Amino acid sequence: AVKQRLAEGIVRKDPEKAASMLAELQQDTSEALENLRDLARGIYPPLLADKGLTSALEAHARKSPVRSEVQATGVGRYPQEAEAAVYFCCLEALQNVAKYADASRVAITLSGGNAELAFSVADDGRGFDAATTPLGAGLQNMADRLAALGGSIEVRSRPGEGTTVTGRLPVRADEGRMV
Repeated sequence: AVKQRLAEGIVRKDPEKAASMLAELQQDTSEALENLRDLARGIYPPLLADKGLTSALEAHARKSPVRSEVQATGVGRYPQEAEAAVYFCCLEALQNVAKYADASRVAITLSGGNAELAFSVADDGRGFDAATTPLGAGLQNMADRLAALGGSIEVRSRPGEGTTVTGRLPVRADEGRMV
């Protein structure tokens, strides 16, 4: 709503900027609608339930406004709460890349084994000073989501060098069964 009012005020003064803001607003609205649909389906997206983490992230990457690729090594099926935590953390990281990074590409890496499920989302965007910049709400939500399951998150970034978000989630060896 704030962006909409701002864009309406700018439309007379700077039509190009207003058009850009309206396009961003449309993207935000589409993402919000998609998130609401996921919630209506019980928070656990059907593709994630049916095909698993790798397939669900590949499908989302194909729709991303930033060129994205998914690589997975040793990733099988995990308990629903583990798959959901990693899936939604990756989606949040992708959303941050699209909104803030000014990146041309992003790589999502998944790995299973050694009693953990790990992911990283790395972009080639503008980066930021991770040492002095407090975690935003999205990164804090990712940290909380993983911590609730005994996991952790690390954010590495430097101005001009992109950003990498890495998460680790402990799983029992028998939970990561291969599909």
